[in-house]
Amino acid sequence: MNMLDKLKKFYESLSGKQKRGIVSLALVLALSALLLALQAPAAVTAAGTRQLPIYSVERDQTMVSLSFDAAWGNEDTQTLIDILGKYNVKVTFFVVGQWVDKYPESVKALADAGHEVMNHSNDHAHFNSLSADQIAANINACADKIESVTGVRPTLFRPPYGEYDDHVIAAVRALGVEPIQWDVDSLDWKDLSASEIYKRVTEKVRPGSIVLFHNAALHTPEALEDIVKYLLAEGYEIVPISKLILREPYTIDHTGRQFAAQE
Repeated sequence: MNMLDKLKKFYESLSGKQKRGIVSLALVLALSALLLALQAPAAVTAAGTRQLPIYSVERDQTMVSLSFDAAWGNEDTQTLIDILGKYNVKVTFFVVGQWVDKYPESVKALADAGHEVMNHSNDHAHFNSLSADQIAANINACADKIESVTGVRPTLFRPPYGEYDDHVIAAVRALGVEPIQWDVDSLDWKDLSASEIYKRVTEKVRPGSIVLFHNAALHTPEALEDIVKYLLAEGYEIVPISKLILREPYTIDHTGRQFAAQE
Protein backbone atom coordinates (compact mmCIF):
# COMPACT_ATOMS: atom_id res chain seq x y z
CA MET A 1 0.00 0.00 0.00
CA ASN A 2 1.47 3.35 -1.01
CA MET A 3 1.44 6.49 1.13
CA LEU A 4 -1.61 7.98 -0.61
CA ASP A 5 -3.66 4.84 0.02
CA LYS A 6 -2.59 4.83 3.69
CA LEU A 7 -3.69 8.45 4.06
CA LYS A 8 -7.06 7.73 2.43
CA LYS A 9 -7.63 4.77 4.76
CA PHE A 10 -6.67 6.85 7.79
CA TYR A 11 -9.03 9.66 6.73
CA GLU A 12 -11.94 7.24 6.23
CA SER A 13 -11.43 5.88 9.76
CA LEU A 14 -11.98 9.33 11.31
CA SER A 15 -15.24 10.59 12.71
CA GLY A 16 -17.12 13.39 10.97
CA LYS A 17 -15.97 15.90 13.57
CA GLN A 18 -12.32 14.87 13.15
CA LYS A 19 -12.61 15.12 9.37
CA ARG A 20 -14.02 18.64 9.61
CA GLY A 21 -11.14 19.64 11.91
CA ILE A 22 -8.55 18.37 9.45
CA VAL A 23 -10.22 20.18 6.56
CA SER A 24 -10.29 23.42 8.58
CA LEU A 25 -6.62 23.04 9.48
CA ALA A 26 -5.70 22.37 5.86
CA LEU A 27 -7.54 25.51 4.76
CA VAL A 28 -5.73 27.62 7.36
CA LEU A 29 -2.35 26.24 6.30
CA ALA A 30 -3.13 26.82 2.62
CA LEU A 31 -4.26 30.40 3.29
CA SER A 32 -1.12 31.11 5.34
CA ALA A 33 1.08 29.79 2.56
CA LEU A 34 -0.75 31.95 0.03
CA LEU A 35 -0.33 35.10 2.15
CA LEU A 36 3.39 34.43 2.58
CA ALA A 37 3.77 33.93 -1.15
CA LEU A 38 2.01 37.21 -1.85
CA GLN A 39 4.11 39.13 0.67
CA ALA A 40 7.49 37.78 -0.37
CA PRO A 41 7.72 39.48 -3.77
CA ALA A 42 6.73 42.84 -2.19
CA ALA A 43 9.59 42.59 0.30
CA VAL A 44 12.05 41.81 -2.46
CA THR A 45 10.77 44.69 -4.56
CA ALA A 46 11.04 47.17 -1.69
CA ALA A 47 14.59 46.11 -0.94
CA GLY A 48 15.56 46.21 -4.58
CA THR A 49 14.23 49.71 -5.22
CA ARG A 50 15.13 51.45 -1.96
CA GLN A 51 15.04 55.22 -2.29
CA LEU A 52 17.94 57.12 -0.72
CA PRO A 53 18.79 60.80 -0.38
CA ILE A 54 22.31 62.04 -1.11
CA TYR A 55 24.66 61.70 1.87
CA SER A 56 27.93 62.47 0.09
CA VAL A 57 29.33 62.75 -3.44
CA GLU A 58 32.11 60.98 -5.31
CA ARG A 59 34.01 63.66 -7.20
CA ASP A 60 37.45 64.02 -8.71
CA GLN A 61 37.85 67.44 -7.09
CA THR A 62 38.68 67.84 -3.39
CA MET A 63 35.38 69.48 -2.52
CA VAL A 64 33.26 69.57 0.63
CA SER A 65 30.01 71.22 1.66
CA LEU A 66 29.07 72.69 5.02
CA SER A 67 25.37 72.82 5.88
CA PHE A 68 23.41 74.42 8.71
CA ASP A 69 19.87 73.55 9.79
CA ALA A 70 17.79 76.47 11.05
CA ALA A 71 14.58 75.44 12.79
CA TRP A 72 14.40 77.04 16.21
CA GLY A 73 16.65 79.79 17.54
CA ASN A 74 18.48 82.58 15.77
CA GLU A 75 21.15 83.58 18.25
CA ASP A 76 24.21 83.07 16.06
CA THR A 77 23.11 83.35 12.45
CA GLN A 78 24.81 86.68 11.85
CA THR A 79 27.95 85.50 13.63
CA LEU A 80 28.10 82.49 11.32
CA ILE A 81 27.65 84.77 8.29
CA ASP A 82 30.52 86.94 9.52
CA ILE A 83 32.88 83.99 10.09
CA LEU A 84 32.14 82.48 6.69
CA GLY A 85 32.48 85.87 5.03
CA LYS A 86 35.93 86.32 6.54
CA TYR A 87 37.13 83.36 4.44
CA ASN A 88 34.81 83.98 1.47
CA VAL A 89 33.19 80.59 2.05
CA LYS A 90 29.67 79.85 0.78
CA VAL A 91 27.53 77.20 2.44
CA THR A 92 23.97 75.86 2.49
CA PHE A 93 21.35 76.72 5.11
CA PHE A 94 18.27 74.48 5.37
CA VAL A 95 15.54 76.59 6.93
CA VAL A 96 12.06 75.75 8.22
CA GLY A 97 9.15 77.81 6.92
CA GLN A 98 8.14 78.85 10.41
CA TRP A 99 11.70 80.08 10.96
CA VAL A 100 11.36 82.19 7.82
CA ASP A 101 8.17 83.67 9.29
CA LYS A 102 10.01 84.67 12.48
CA TYR A 103 13.32 85.80 10.99
CA PRO A 104 12.87 87.02 7.40
CA GLU A 105 15.68 89.53 7.87
CA SER A 106 18.11 86.66 8.63
CA VAL A 107 16.93 84.72 5.58
CA LYS A 108 17.60 87.80 3.45
CA ALA A 109 20.99 88.28 5.10
CA LEU A 110 21.95 84.69 4.25
CA ALA A 111 20.96 85.13 0.62
CA ASP A 112 22.63 88.55 0.37
CA ALA A 113 25.86 86.99 1.67
CA GLY A 114 25.77 84.45 -1.17
CA HIS A 115 24.72 81.41 0.84
CA GLU A 116 22.14 78.90 -0.37
CA VAL A 117 18.82 78.98 1.44
CA MET A 118 17.19 75.59 1.04
CA ASN A 119 14.10 73.77 2.30
CA HIS A 120 13.85 72.05 5.70
CA SER A 121 10.01 71.70 5.67
CA ASN A 122 7.39 74.21 6.69
CA ASP A 123 6.93 73.10 10.29
CA HIS A 124 9.55 70.41 11.08
CA ALA A 125 6.96 67.64 10.88
CA HIS A 126 7.65 63.90 10.90
CA PHE A 127 7.43 63.27 7.15
CA ASN A 128 7.19 59.48 7.43
CA SER A 129 3.65 59.96 8.75
CA LEU A 130 2.54 62.23 5.88
CA SER A 131 0.94 61.28 2.59
CA ALA A 132 2.57 62.24 -0.71
CA ASP A 133 0.09 65.11 -1.11
CA GLN A 134 0.81 66.36 2.40
CA ILE A 135 4.56 66.18 1.75
CA ALA A 136 4.18 68.20 -1.44
CA ALA A 137 2.02 70.82 0.29
CA ASN A 138 4.45 71.11 3.20
CA ILE A 139 7.54 71.48 1.00
CA ASN A 140 5.83 73.95 -1.33
CA ALA A 141 4.64 76.08 1.60
CA CYS A 142 8.21 76.45 2.82
CA ALA A 143 9.53 77.02 -0.70
CA ASP A 144 7.00 79.80 -1.24
CA LYS A 145 8.20 81.58 1.90
CA ILE A 146 11.88 81.28 0.98
CA GLU A 147 11.24 82.45 -2.57
CA SER A 148 9.24 85.44 -1.37
CA VAL A 149 12.24 86.64 0.69
CA THR A 150 15.19 85.61 -1.51
CA GLY A 151 13.66 85.57 -4.97
CA VAL A 152 15.05 82.06 -5.48
CA ARG A 153 13.03 78.86 -5.14
CA PRO A 154 14.91 76.13 -3.26
CA THR A 155 15.87 72.98 -5.15
CA LEU A 156 17.18 70.95 -2.21
CA PHE A 157 15.34 69.51 0.80
CA ARG A 158 16.52 68.06 4.09
CA PRO A 159 13.92 65.95 5.94
CA PRO A 160 13.26 67.05 9.52
CA TYR A 161 14.97 64.86 12.12
CA GLY A 162 16.80 63.18 9.23
CA GLU A 163 13.77 60.87 8.95
CA TYR A 164 12.66 59.39 5.65
CA ASP A 165 11.41 56.25 3.96
CA ASP A 166 10.87 55.26 0.34
CA HIS A 167 7.61 57.14 -0.04
CA VAL A 168 9.10 60.36 1.40
CA ILE A 169 12.07 60.34 -0.98
CA ALA A 170 9.88 59.46 -3.96
CA ALA A 171 7.46 62.28 -3.10
CA VAL A 172 10.31 64.79 -2.77
CA ARG A 173 11.90 63.85 -6.08
CA ALA A 174 8.50 63.97 -7.77
CA LEU A 175 8.60 67.72 -7.06
CA GLY A 176 11.92 68.07 -8.89
CA VAL A 177 13.67 68.59 -5.55
CA GLU A 178 16.77 66.67 -4.42
CA PRO A 179 16.71 65.22 -0.88
CA ILE A 180 19.94 65.77 1.06
CA GLN A 181 21.34 64.16 4.20
CA TRP A 182 24.93 64.26 5.50
CA ASP A 183 27.83 61.90 6.13
CA VAL A 184 29.58 63.99 8.82
CA ASP A 185 27.51 64.98 11.85
CA SER A 186 29.12 67.60 14.09
CA LEU A 187 26.67 66.70 16.88
CA ASP A 188 26.77 70.38 17.83
CA TRP A 189 23.13 70.13 18.94
CA LYS A 190 24.34 68.03 21.87
CA ASP A 191 26.21 71.10 23.14
CA LEU A 192 29.60 69.48 22.59
CA SER A 193 32.56 71.71 23.25
CA ALA A 194 34.17 73.55 20.35
CA SER A 195 37.18 71.22 20.51
CA GLU A 196 34.94 68.13 20.38
CA ILE A 197 33.04 69.51 17.38
CA TYR A 198 36.34 70.31 15.64
CA LYS A 199 37.68 66.81 16.34
CA ARG A 200 34.55 65.06 15.08
CA VAL A 201 34.44 67.01 11.83
CA THR A 202 38.14 66.98 10.96
CA GLU A 203 38.50 63.25 11.70
CA LYS A 204 35.48 62.21 9.64
CA VAL A 205 35.50 64.60 6.68
CA ARG A 206 36.64 63.37 3.27
CA PRO A 207 36.33 64.64 -0.31
CA GLY A 208 32.65 64.86 -1.23
CA SER A 209 31.42 65.06 2.36
CA ILE A 210 28.38 66.99 3.48
CA VAL A 211 28.82 68.25 7.05
CA LEU A 212 25.87 68.94 9.34
CA PHE A 213 25.79 71.90 11.76
CA HIS A 214 22.98 73.94 13.33
CA ASN A 215 22.65 77.69 13.33
CA ALA A 216 21.76 77.98 17.02
CA ALA A 217 23.94 75.33 18.67
CA LEU A 218 25.93 76.45 21.69
CA HIS A 219 29.55 76.12 20.49
CA THR A 220 29.22 76.04 16.69
CA PRO A 221 30.50 79.59 16.06
CA GLU A 222 33.49 78.92 18.27
CA ALA A 223 34.35 75.73 16.36
CA LEU A 224 33.50 76.92 12.85
CA GLU A 225 36.46 79.19 12.14
CA ASP A 226 39.05 76.55 13.06
CA ILE A 227 37.19 73.95 10.96
CA VAL A 228 37.15 76.27 7.94
CA LYS A 229 40.85 77.02 8.36
CA TYR A 230 41.63 73.31 8.61
CA LEU A 231 39.67 72.44 5.47
CA LEU A 232 41.26 75.22 3.43
CA ALA A 233 44.74 74.25 4.64
CA GLU A 234 44.05 70.65 3.59
CA GLY A 235 43.24 71.81 0.07
CA TYR A 236 39.46 71.53 0.23
CA GLU A 237 37.25 73.76 -1.86
CA ILE A 238 34.21 74.55 0.29
CA VAL A 239 31.13 74.89 -1.90
CA PRO A 240 27.35 75.02 -1.45
CA ILE A 241 25.66 71.64 -1.81
CA SER A 242 24.09 72.49 -5.17
CA LYS A 243 27.63 72.83 -6.55
CA LEU A 244 28.81 69.59 -4.92
CA ILE A 245 26.10 67.21 -6.11
CA LEU A 246 26.03 65.69 -9.57
CA ARG A 247 23.27 66.18 -12.10
CA GLU A 248 21.52 63.28 -13.81
CA PRO A 249 22.35 60.68 -14.81
CA TYR A 250 23.77 59.46 -11.51
CA THR A 251 23.61 56.52 -9.13
CA ILE A 252 23.49 56.35 -5.34
CA ASP A 253 25.07 53.40 -3.53
CA HIS A 254 23.83 51.76 -0.32
CA THR A 255 25.65 54.34 1.82
CA GLY A 256 23.96 57.25 0.09
CA ARG A 257 27.10 58.26 -1.81
CA GLN A 258 26.31 59.76 -5.22
CA PHE A 259 28.29 58.67 -8.29
CA ALA A 260 28.20 59.78 -11.91
CA ALA A 261 26.48 57.15 -14.03
CA GLN A 262 28.82 54.93 -16.00
CA GLU A 263 28.63 55.53 -19.75
